[in-house]
Amino acid sequence: MSHAGAASPTLRALVVDDESLARARLRTLLSDCTQPAAQCVAEAANAVQALALAQHQDVDVALIDIHMPGADGLTLARALRALEHAPALIFVTAHAEHAVEAFDLEALDYLTKPVRLERLQQALQKVERFTQSRRVLETDSPKSDVLIIQERGRTERLPLAQILYFKAELKYVTVRTATRSYILDGSLNELEEKYATDFVRIHRNALIARRAVRALEKHFDAEEGEGWAVRLNGVDELLAVSRRQLATVRELVSR
Repeated sequence: MSHAGAASPTLRALVVDDESLARARLRTLLSDCTQPAAQCVAEAANAVQALALAQHQDVDVALIDIHMPGADGLTLARALRALEHAPALIFVTAHAEHAVEAFDLEALDYLTKPVRLERLQQALQKVERFTQSRRVLETDSPKSDVLIIQERGRTERLPLAQILYFKAELKYVTVRTATRSYILDGSLNELEEKYATDFVRIHRNALIARRAVRALEKHFDAEEGEGWAVRLNGVDELLAVSRRQLATVRELVSR
C-alpha cells in the first residue's frame, strides 16, 4: 500500500462468477479502468473457491455474481465480511431483486449485467475511498479523536466529539453532527469496533454517541409499528431503537 502523497495503488480485485465468459469480460473491464487503476488478481467459479482464495491472498474488492450453483453470492459475502481483512463488496448480477439485501450486507455497489466501464469505474472509486478511510482507521491510534471524511474531492478532519450518530443508508454511512451531515464510504461494523468506547449500536443501521443521549421515547413507525426511539442532544430527529438494544439504551438514559 502506498503512503499519503504517493500515487494511488492499483486496486486488487477478486472476480467471482460461475460463467467463464463473464469472468473474462470483468477481467478486461478491470484492466481498462484508470481512475482508479484496477487488476484482477484472482478469480473463482464458486463461493468455496472464492473464500479459499480470499483467505490466502490480500484483495481490496470482491466482485461477486449473486446467482451461482451451490452457495450463492450473498452467502459468500457474509463469509468474506467475517475475514480479518475483509474486501469491499460489489455485486455484479443480471437480476436486480436482491439489491436491498445486498446493501444490508454493506456492499459498496450493485452492478447489473452487462457491466459498463463507466459504471464499474464509479463503483471502484467508492472502493478506493473506502480503502483509504479504512487505512486511516487502521493506522490511527485506537483512541483517535478525529474521523477523516473524504467528500467531493476534499479531505476533512472531523472531531469525534462533534459526531452525534452514524447511520447506514443503502450505499454509504451518514455521519451527523449538530450542524450538518457528511457521507462516509465505510462499514458500520468497523466504526462500531473502532469507537466502541464512545458510540453504541441502537439498531442494525445506527450507532449513537453515548454522551449525546437525551431521552428514550415510545415511537410509532409506519414500517415497524409500535416501538422505541432515542432522542439526542443537538438534533431534532428520533432514531429507532431495536428491541435487542433497548436495555442498553435504557441503561444509558438512566445514568
